[in-house]
Amino acid sequence: MSGPRVNSFFLGNSSGVNFSISLSSADEETGKLQLANCSGSKTVGDWNLNVTPGMNTSKVTISLTRNLQLCLPNATDCCTTPLCVVETLQVLACRDSVMLAHLPIQAEIYANSSFTGNVSENATIIPNQVFQPLGSCPCDLTAGACDVRCCCDLECTPDLKQLFNESCFTGVFGGDVNPPFDQLCSSQSMEYTPDWFPFLCVQSSLNNTPFLGYFYHGSISTPRLPPFKIPLQTSPGKLFNGYRQGDPIMTEENEYFTIPQQSIAGQCVGNAPVAYLQNFDVKCLTDLASYKEGLLRDVRINSGTGDFIQQNVIYRTITDLGKFITESESLRTAEVLCQNVTFAEHYTFIWKDKNIEQINVTVFLGSLCDGEILAQRFTVKFQSLKSTNATELFGNPGYQVGKPVKAANMNASDTFGSLNIWQPAGRGLCTLATYTPVLFGLDSFSGCVLEVGINEDCSFLRGNVTEKLNSLIQATHIGRRDNSSYSDLNDWVEIIRLDPFNSDINVSSGNLKGICPDIPANLNIRIIFADVGAVQGIPRQEILAVQISYSTVIWQFQCGLICENSISFLPITASVQFIKVPAQPPIPMTRFQINYTEFDCNRNDVCWPQLFYPLTRFYTGEPYSHCLAKGLSLAFLVLLAAIMNNPWFSKL
Repeated sequence: MSGPRVNSFFLGNSSGVNFSISLSSADEETGKLQLANCSGSKTVGDWNLNVTPGMNTSKVTISLTRNLQLCLPNATDCCTTPLCVVETLQVLACRDSVMLAHLPIQAEIYANSSFTGNVSENATIIPNQVFQPLGSCPCDLTAGACDVRCCCDLECTPDLKQLFNESCFTGVFGGDVNPPFDQLCSSQSMEYTPDWFPFLCVQSSLNNTPFLGYFYHGSISTPRLPPFKIPLQTSPGKLFNGYRQGDPIMTEENEYFTIPQQSIAGQCVGNAPVAYLQNFDVKCLTDLASYKEGLLRDVRINSGTGDFIQQNVIYRTITDLGKFITESESLRTAEVLCQNVTFAEHYTFIWKDKNIEQINVTVFLGSLCDGEILAQRFTVKFQSLKSTNATELFGNPGYQVGKPVKAANMNASDTFGSLNIWQPAGRGLCTLATYTPVLFGLDSFSGCVLEVGINEDCSFLRGNVTEKLNSLIQATHIGRRDNSSYSDLNDWVEIIRLDPFNSDINVSSGNLKGICPDIPANLNIRIIFADVGAVQGIPRQEILAVQISYSTVIWQFQCGLICENSISFLPITASVQFIKVPAQPPIPMTRFQINYTEFDCNRNDVCWPQLFYPLTRFYTGEPYSHCLAKGLSLAFLVLLAAIMNNPWFSKL
C-alpha cells in the first residue's frame, strides 16, 4: 500500500470471526516473514483495523493514524524523511484460535508534499502584459541557481557565463522576447525586401513591439450547467407567444415535456423532449429489473400562451400480451415476481395555429414478470383542431426529414398503400424478416437471405425473387406532400417501374445445374424531391418523381468439395436513395461562358469579371462610402504611377 488507507474484503460468514492486525518482521536467517498468531488486537502502533460486516462479505479497512507532513524546524509528530513509513503488516481472521485467513501488507508511504508552513507576504508583482512581456527570461527554470546556456539568467555570474557564452539559447526562449518585426525599418536587410519598403516601414522601439498584443486577459466565465430548463420571465404576462414547428413543449415547472424516444444510435432515451408538430412511434425494450416509470400524469403542459392545460388520461388493460412480450428467458412459475407496468402510451395533441388546445393520453397496463423482455411502445400524434376524419392539415404541408413517405394504391378499393424496406431478424431469412416504412430524406439499404436448392428452376427463382421485392411496394402512387389527400389525384405522383426483364423474351436458364443468370436480386428506389418554398422559415419539401428499377446478378450454387442436395443462400437487397434537385431549372450558360472558360469564376481561382466587386452595391463587407473612398484613392495612385513612368518626364 502507498496511501494511509486500504480496503479488503473477507468472503463468507463473519459471525464469531475475530479480526486482528500485527506488525511483522522477517527472519534474520531465512529472510521469510514470520506468521503471527491469533492473539493480536485491532490496534497496533500507528495502525487501526475496522471491520464492516455484511451478509456474505465483510469490508476490512486498515488505516494509518499518524501525521504524514514533513518536519519543519522545531516540530514533532512528523516525517523526518520523504519515505515516511516502511512497515510490514499482517491481518488475521481467526475463529476459536483457528486461523481462517491472513493478509500480508507491505506499506511504503511517502510524506505529503503540500506546504503547510507560513507563507511570505511578499507577493510577486506580475507586469502588465499589454506593455511588457510576462516572462523576460523563459529559459530561467531553476530558482536560486544558474541555468546552463541561459545567458539572460540574472543568477549566472560572469565567470559562469564564460563557460557557455558561445552557445546561449536564442530566440524567445533565450530571452529575446521582443524580436524585430518585419515592419521595422531596421529589418530592411532581410531577403526579398520590396522596393517600396522604405516608404511604408515603421521606425519604432523594440519595447513597442506588436507581439505584446498576443496575450489573454485571463477572465473566467462562470460555467452554466442547467437542466432541461429555460430562464423564467420575471415580468408579468404570458410566457410564450406560441410554439413553432420543432420547438420543445414546456411544462408548468418550466421544464421540457419528455417521452422516451429513439436516438440516432438506435437506443431509447428516456428524457427526450417532445417537439411541436413532430409525430413519432417508437418501441423500447426493457425488463422488470430496469423498468422505470415515465413522467407523472398530473404534469400540466404550457399551451403556448402562458396558460396550462391538464392531460386527459385513460387507463386500459392489455389483453394480448404476445404483441409486447418479445422474449421469455424461463417459464413462469408461482414464485416468479410480477409487477403491473406500463405497456404502451399514446399521446394525442390537439393543436390550433401555434397553441395546444387539448392533450389526450391512453395508457395500456399489463403484468410483466421477471425474466421477460417488454417492448414498450410510445406514440405522439398531433391532430389539428380543424381536421376531420383522418385528414390533417399541418402547419408545414411538406415532408420533414425522418417522417414516413406516404403511399397509395389507386387500383384498389382501399387506396391506402405502403412503401417499405426489410427489417431482418434472427438469421436474416426473408421468411422471418419484417417491414419498416421508408423515411423521407434518409438513404437506406436493407436486405434478407433467400434459401435456394441446387435443383432450383431458374424461371421459378426469378419469379420468387421478383415477388419478394414487389411485396415491399404495395402502392402505385407516392404523395407529393405529407398531407396529400387520397381523393385528389393531383396530390400524387405515379411510380415509374422499370421491369427487370421483358417477359415476352425467353430468358435462357442455362444448361448447367446450380447456375441461374439474370436474377433480379437488387431493388433500387430513387425518390426525387425539391424545396418548393418555406413555412415559418422551415423548408417545404415535395416529392417530384419516384423510380423503381432492378439490378440482376448471376446466382451460382455454393458448395464444398462435394455438392450434395443441400441449401444455398441468395441475398436480395433493397436500397432507397433521395435525390434533391433545384425547384427551378438552372439558367442556361451563354455562348461567351461556354467558349471563354478562362473568364468563368466557377472554374478558375482568378475571377477577372469580379475585379471591381468591392465597388458594387453587392459587396457588404464594409460601408459603401468606405469602399468608394478606397477605390478612388487606389485609382489616384494608379494614375499617378502611370504619369510618373511616362517617357516625357525623362526628357525634362
